Amino acid sequence: MPQNLTDIIGYCAAFLTTIAFAPQAYQSWKTRNLDGISLTMYSLFTTGVALWFFYGLLIHSMPIIFANTITLFLSSSIMYLKIKQVLKRKHISFTLK
Repeated sequence: MPQNLTDIIGYCAAFLTTIAFAPQAYQSWKTRNLDGISLTMYSLFTTGVALWFFYGLLIHSMPIIFANTITLFLSSSIMYLKIKQVLKRKHISFTLK
């Protein structure tokens, strides 16, 4: 397959998988309701995205670097909100006891 076509497919895949994540990030920031979000899942997912990003750097793949830079930002922002929510609930729970 020609390299140019390979890059086009890579960028299309990167765009679609990254943009698919944007509504969740937007909804989380907008409502601050993360009750249905698993901290364990987002921790594993964000770690995986970070590894994909570093892998992209190692193999010099711009589609992988591009997609995972944006997805890492989005997933990290959701994870930040979730951690903040968990800590707040633990603090409230602790003070009520």
